[in-house]
Amino acid sequence: MTRGETSDGADQFVGGGRALNHCFAAGRCFAHYRPDFGNEPKFDRFMNEPGTMNLVSDQLLVRHPSLNAYHPSLICQDDRNWIVVHDLGTSSDALDYRTVARRSQDGGASWDDLGPLLDSSAHPETTHTIRVSRLRDGRLVGFGKLEERSLHRVYRCNRETLGQVPMQLFWIESLDDGSSWSSPKIIDPPLEGPTWELCHHLIELPDGAWGAPVATWRDWEGILPNGHQTGILISRDHGTTWPEFRRTFDGRKNGRIQWEQSVISLGGDQLLATAWAFDPNRKETLPSVFTTSSDGGRTFYEPTETGIFAQTCKVLALGEGRVAAAYRRHDEPGLWMDIAEVGQGSWRKEHRFPLWLGAKISNAQGENPAEQLRALSFGYPSMQRLSDHRILLVFWCEEEGRTNLRLLTIDVESPGS
Repeated sequence: MTRGETSDGADQFVGGGRALNHCFAAGRCFAHYRPDFGNEPKFDRFMNEPGTMNLVSDQLLVRHPSLNAYHPSLICQDDRNWIVVHDLGTSSDALDYRTVARRSQDGGASWDDLGPLLDSSAHPETTHTIRVSRLRDGRLVGFGKLEERSLHRVYRCNRETLGQVPMQLFWIESLDDGSSWSSPKIIDPPLEGPTWELCHHLIELPDGAWGAPVATWRDWEGILPNGHQTGILISRDHGTTWPEFRRTFDGRKNGRIQWEQSVISLGGDQLLATAWAFDPNRKETLPSVFTTSSDGGRTFYEPTETGIFAQTCKVLALGEGRVAAAYRRHDEPGLWMDIAEVGQGSWRKEHRFPLWLGAKISNAQGENPAEQLRALSFGYPSMQRLSDHRILLVFWCEEEGRTNLRLLTIDVESPGS
């Protein structure tokens, strides 16, 4: 295990990780494992299941001695140059909550601390969270929200109303691969949130427009004037104005909330969006839903269930209509992955396997949804393809009272290989 220095001078530990090579090929058994604080996995049980996945490595990426890490964004330039951007704070509600970055130029063997993305002293009495992606022209862009905390210093979310503190959406950019960042550029949405769920990085649509996946959210008092709507804010002038909102999921039709949206391109004019479906009246999680667009995101088809019973679910395109879906499974503990073939109204699972089983989840129905969100002990997987068959995945998880980041490398074979 190597040691690095964080921007606030505290020690930060980075695990080198011992390579695992548990074959998930057809006729072989795969391991359900529960990682320790370090890099040695514990194997709870074995079971036979066909598949074409191979877990190559499991690395403890970030464990801070006094702070907790959350919500990573993974950006890969190639198989050796990686950037991980993540939130860091005493807790997710603390006034020191902020977003920082780190970079590896040797395939994860060592990491350099790049420090915070925003100068917190320039924005007193605020907290922020930022998701980062790389545009086609090579620059990095961060999509974030700046939260006003002067009147709400204890919690960011009202546990009675499910409302959030006042906030502004913004974006920033880096022209030097994350070494420095621009000042925030405020996003003025075309409808009133009045606050927003920020669960995804900016995307580029097939026609070159920018898309910011969001969902409307209640204000601190619980007011939601436009109902539960999940969609994409659109800018056609590289972030100067955001005059359009393209709806992906409409909770006004069924009274449900679609949380943690993930939006990807399937090639051409095809887009895919997935979401965690929640019934606020019955206070229970429902099977995850997806929708597709065949016109570059201008319109989306009616949502369909994925067959996954999950909370946060993030997807990665594998080509030829196949996707990898990494998700916090709701009916069983752990972070899982499905390989599926997706089309309009069709989600056909090819393979399913567990990635990490190091935490227990609450399946109790009837719990306050704000408390359920606060009780999450792992999640938010972020994925990138390294080569034809390998996926790099980073997620946050609680281990021994501290929230860490783990980095997995997974080999996913193509059909017929």
